[in-house]
Amino acid sequence: MAKINYGFEKRQRELAKQKKQEAKDARKREARAAKESDTPSAPDIHEAESTPVPTGNGAADAGPRVHRRTSTGD
Repeated sequence: MAKINYGFEKRQRELAKQKKQEAKDARKREARAAKESDTPSAPDIHEAESTPVPTGNGAADAGPRVHRRTSTGD
């Protein structure tokens, strides 16, 4: 009687699993590419939040506001 080659069977299972995972990744890449090409090129919400909005007052844009205590007039 022939001896069963368990290593060969295991390798075949690993190859099948790897092939299945590659096919799944390819489907995901295609779906992602299709989604990107279908959506119009609108500005990203996060880009709009990260760009500073000019207020028109150059002194206020220079840095953080600092509140200083004033003397009480001793």
